[in-house]
Amino acid sequence: MISIKSPSLTPVPCAQALLGVGCLAFALLAFMLVRQLVKQRRPPGFPPGPSPIPVIGNIFSLATEPHVFLKKQSEVHGQIFSLDLGGILTVVLNGYDCVRECLYHQSEVFADRPSLPLFKKMTKMGGLLNCKYGKGWNEHRKLACSSFRYFGSGQKLFEKKISEECMFFVDAIDEHKGKPFNPKHLVTNAVSNITNLIIFGQRFTYDDRNFQHMIEIFSENVELAVSGWALLYNAFPCIEYVPFGKHQKLFRNAAEVYNFLQEVINGFSQGRVPHVPRHYVDAYLDELEQNAGHHGSSFSYENLIYSVGELIIAGTETTTNTLRWAMLYMALYPNIQERVHKEIDSVLSNGRAPTLEDKQRMPYVEAVLHEILRFCNIVPLGIFRATSQDAKVNGYTIPKGTMVITNLYSVHFDEKYWNDPGVFSPERFLDSSGNFVRREAFLPFSLGKASFLKTSINYDWLNQVIPQRLSCVFADLR
Repeated sequence: MISIKSPSLTPVPCAQALLGVGCLAFALLAFMLVRQLVKQRRPPGFPPGPSPIPVIGNIFSLATEPHVFLKKQSEVHGQIFSLDLGGILTVVLNGYDCVRECLYHQSEVFADRPSLPLFKKMTKMGGLLNCKYGKGWNEHRKLACSSFRYFGSGQKLFEKKISEECMFFVDAIDEHKGKPFNPKHLVTNAVSNITNLIIFGQRFTYDDRNFQHMIEIFSENVELAVSGWALLYNAFPCIEYVPFGKHQKLFRNAAEVYNFLQEVINGFSQGRVPHVPRHYVDAYLDELEQNAGHHGSSFSYENLIYSVGELIIAGTETTTNTLRWAMLYMALYPNIQERVHKEIDSVLSNGRAPTLEDKQRMPYVEAVLHEILRFCNIVPLGIFRATSQDAKVNGYTIPKGTMVITNLYSVHFDEKYWNDPGVFSPERFLDSSGNFVRREAFLPFSLGKASFLKTSINYDWLNQVIPQRLSCVFADLR
């Protein structure tokens, strides 16, 4: 009888197994590195720019005062140059001539939004501010602008509501009995309540802790969204699984805000009568019902939440920062403050509240406001854009889908259009007779189809309301 023995399996040494895993990991890492470096290559005809660090590119250069860094780079590479944000090729526009050429003369081409991982995570590229240029953007922009006209500037009663809010604001200041305090909380609430009247048809009291908390989170997220962690997340979305970092705080805040907004929207939509809207939320729900079942409609309950949150941010952050800067510069320049008060006193007799008609009779107040917006750079880099098709600018070729940053700081400090731009001087907006004069290179909220305000709030409305708020505050504090 012949017995056949099966060959015994020789165990693989542990060292060889580890070596195999190590080789596999090295090969994978090398592949990812080569892929990243290929992504970082500038395409033919692309604008030049500062040399990037391998893999991470120029991300760290934007960590602090990015608008100042970008303006300095324009002195080296020209008004249009490129950056590498971790494999995301980006074009930066500097100076009024360059910005106007792209955002005005080629507005359709530069009207899109970049498909960044952060935007996809936060709003799924819906809502208003980060919506891709197209049908959805047009639908939401049209509804927002018509709502702000109909429920806001189109109603004479709205002026009275603004004045009433200013009185609530001044009364809240009086409660401090002349002691020092940080006005940010009160200014933010007062400003936000003007927008809330349009969105919800009602204001929030200054002691509403839930609303206060939401506004604080909004402000924090605005800062986090432009932080280095946000840029890293856009370049390397896989860090979503890293349990620490500011991007995780951003996501937690967003989830909390969306839950709060959902509760608020449900509350303010109670008692709604279809086609008889009381505020923006009602108007949006009307559109949502009318387009139910229509293929391709961008109106959804989720987009309503995103839109309400973005309208609150757009209607609060810009004006809040403008008024806070205004208070600071009135304290820094008492001679300007005295002249502002003198003009207000000459127009508003017997303590009368200001109206929009008074705006034309306060050229110096108007000049001060415009100089604050120019000098303090409320939105220095605007909102990131993207090219909707291949573009040609100054002899360079910019492919479709390229992210675009507009450095509005460089526009307002463009020596070609501003004498001594580093000097705070309201007189630059006045002619020899003391009349207010608009300046061509004044773009506090960008330019073109997808500009910051035209995307969310009608620019004419805000251009009227900010001076009135400023006049009300100055008039009541004089």
